[in-house]
Amino acid sequence: MVQLKKKRIASTGGGSDQRVTSGQRATLGGLAKKVTFGQKATSDQRVTFGGGSAKGSQGDLEKVRSELKQARERCGKLEILTKLSSLLNSSLDFEYVKRRAITAATELLGCETSSLLLKDEKGKLFFEVALGEKGEIVKRFQLKMGEGIAGWVAMHGEPLIVFNAQEDPRFFKEVDQAAGFITQNVICVPLRIKQGIIGVIQGINKREGEFTEDDLELFLALADQIAIALDNARLYEELNVMAQQLVEGLSEAIEKRDSYSGGHPQRVLKVCMAMSKYLPLSSEEKRQLTLAAILHDIGKVGITDHILGKNGVLTVEEMEIIRGHPGAGAAIVGHIKQLQSIMPAIQYHHEHYDGSGYPEGLAGEEIPLVARIIAVADTYDAIIHERAYHRGMSKSEAVAEIAEHVGTQFDPHMVEAFAQAFDNGDI
Repeated sequence: MVQLKKKRIASTGGGSDQRVTSGQRATLGGLAKKVTFGQKATSDQRVTFGGGSAKGSQGDLEKVRSELKQARERCGKLEILTKLSSLLNSSLDFEYVKRRAITAATELLGCETSSLLLKDEKGKLFFEVALGEKGEIVKRFQLKMGEGIAGWVAMHGEPLIVFNAQEDPRFFKEVDQAAGFITQNVICVPLRIKQGIIGVIQGINKREGEFTEDDLELFLALADQIAIALDNARLYEELNVMAQQLVEGLSEAIEKRDSYSGGHPQRVLKVCMAMSKYLPLSSEEKRQLTLAAILHDIGKVGITDHILGKNGVLTVEEMEIIRGHPGAGAAIVGHIKQLQSIMPAIQYHHEHYDGSGYPEGLAGEEIPLVARIIAVADTYDAIIHERAYHRGMSKSEAVAEIAEHVGTQFDPHMVEAFAQAFDNGDI
């Protein structure tokens, strides 16, 4: 029987694995308590460290040096754990959290690779993220609860160390065969939230030596942080989906008011997304662009049907009412906390790069980035579709019209992104 520490982990399955019972959990406090330093010793004082003593003999000194080295390693791993936990909770982007979880596990454990498996609605485990050049191959596989080492951990809710994966009857060899990879040893822990287990995370092939009890305790502590970060990111993503559904509902209300705007918000969104491929936008800027593109004309909901559907030239008074729609739209979305970040994009999407636009005559980079993108996409769609006040033009004519107003009405960088998207067939 193989034992790491009798009080913590007992070997099972013929010495091939070690597991922690459901009642045992790892805490940072418990790890910290393992590092105990004695007071500085004088020439006639005994040095005590972790139960060992050094009184001058070479053997005792070597023992002290070994324990000091182990203590430094533990402290170093605790520092890594603290840093990684902070990074995990620094973002609510679900994709970022998943990728960061895997790299954190690999770094903390000093292993060759790691993988994250999450449970779907049917209770199956799928490889959400897998590192390495064979990662995409691995992601094709799904495991039933209880299938493979990961499935066993997910079903029993207990962490597991397997020293010889190839000889373990639970090992799912098909993944190795497909990826051309050889799994030697595995450490796998459940990801648990209040509602239950949402998946597992595993480290594969320890680079030096074997996975230890210390590795397991650290991994359990990291897994707790990963589970919380994933759950928070999931909830945030659900809120975003809800907000977008609300946005699409409001957009549909606009289209029903204005017969000429049928499909306009969605077409503007499509052009904006095409342009975004050629602009260095953050994930948050892309999110704002998506919402603002759909809602840029929400302020028209307060304009009378007589003005919106008028055939012919608008009067000066009517034009002033039309020009009030960006401010009205910003005021509408301002009542919704999740949409307040897109208020500037809606309010200023009719500003011109040279300062000749409305409502405030902003110029250059005073105009919010998202508003400058929407300005190009909005104008392009308006040109190629028939309106009460003009006939629809061809796409090439619209492109020429936009090019003619570079640096005056439009930001040159936005027009360049538009041209790239157009030339590459994205528009």
